[in-house]
Amino acid sequence: MGVFDELKARGLIAQMTHEEKIKELLNNEKVTFYIGFDPTADSLHVGHLMQMIIMSHMQRAGHKPIALIGGGTAMVGDPSGRTDMRSMMTKETIEHNGQCFVSQMNNVVDFGEGEGKATLVNNADWLLGLNYVDFLRDIGTHFSVNRMLSAECFKTRLEKGLSFIEFNYMLMQSYDFLKLHDDYNCVLELGGDDQWSNIIGGIELVRRVKGEEAYGMTFALLTTSEGKKMGKTMSGAVWLDPKKTSPYEFYQYWRNTEDASVIKCLKFLTFLPLSEIESMAEWKDSKLNEAKEILAYEVTKTVHGAEEADKARAAAKAIFGGSADINNMPFTDISPDVFSDGGAEVAQLMVLCSLAKSKGEARRLIEQGGVSVNDDKVTDPKATLSREDFADGYVIIKKGKKIFHKANIL
Repeated sequence: MGVFDELKARGLIAQMTHEEKIKELLNNEKVTFYIGFDPTADSLHVGHLMQMIIMSHMQRAGHKPIALIGGGTAMVGDPSGRTDMRSMMTKETIEHNGQCFVSQMNNVVDFGEGEGKATLVNNADWLLGLNYVDFLRDIGTHFSVNRMLSAECFKTRLEKGLSFIEFNYMLMQSYDFLKLHDDYNCVLELGGDDQWSNIIGGIELVRRVKGEEAYGMTFALLTTSEGKKMGKTMSGAVWLDPKKTSPYEFYQYWRNTEDASVIKCLKFLTFLPLSEIESMAEWKDSKLNEAKEILAYEVTKTVHGAEEADKARAAAKAIFGGSADINNMPFTDISPDVFSDGGAEVAQLMVLCSLAKSKGEARRLIEQGGVSVNDDKVTDPKATLSREDFADGYVIIKKGKKIFHKANIL
């Protein structure tokens, strides 16, 4: 099975510009393609992971990936999928974030030496030094404002107000494709389905400036069965940086995947053979939990390596087997100030450990019988813990059946 057929069978492909031509290229030739990543945070997250998995599928099939760090485009901010304008970041912050991205990409995509290895570029190298008037004359003349305003990435912003700086984003991303086409013979841009309008802009720019064909393909967004984007928890995004989301928390996120999404996630985020995944689609009840464990292990191994995946799996099995593995359990260091009023309120500890958004929410969870401390169910919504309860320097808070967290007193 060629890589195009593989991606399609996994349900990854959303839209493409020339299906038959792209299929022919990917299944029978070796092409150079690129995906862009704007460094808007100091870590990649689950949404980026799917893009890197796709890059790896393509690379394993012999195609050459270019990973573009958007050091220049991040100065403007992509309006795609947004209802408000992104916060402006300093060059220093953007540069730091880009460096963080690179170290995480290395775990999934091969940037070594030789043919077929991935190339890393940063569009700050060509965008930040552009002469704006020359850019408008050479590039802007190829874009129709009427057509741009009909693009989905702009339509969703017009209701609340689209800034002029954001309006330039499509031109900048399109210019990236032209630049990579000239410098690397890049003929294919990939991206999430929310990038469709920007990708089309680049394809048309290559055709108008060079008189040559280029292609685009977008991929399905990672969503739940209800259509909500995956990769969010109560405490925020699920990050690829182990300092922001520990390997155990990362593993546990995938272990807790809803039943209806397990098979899709296995197809999207692992390299397991499709035949093996399809056989899991018949699994029910406890066997379906086994599929979730396979998903959690495979995705954690891809992002954090086999050693961390082994530790996360062992910790999860120990915890759910009744013997908490405190060495690999997620934890939060708590200031002794929580005892300033004589006791540490359990609800407050839950907020500090990101187990609840507010004390009110934590108290409701306690009232519903969903909270335990050191295996003892908490029944009083205003319950407090004394220093003696932290005799070992910590307590273990359990929320529901699956979430364990260690609160350390400094």
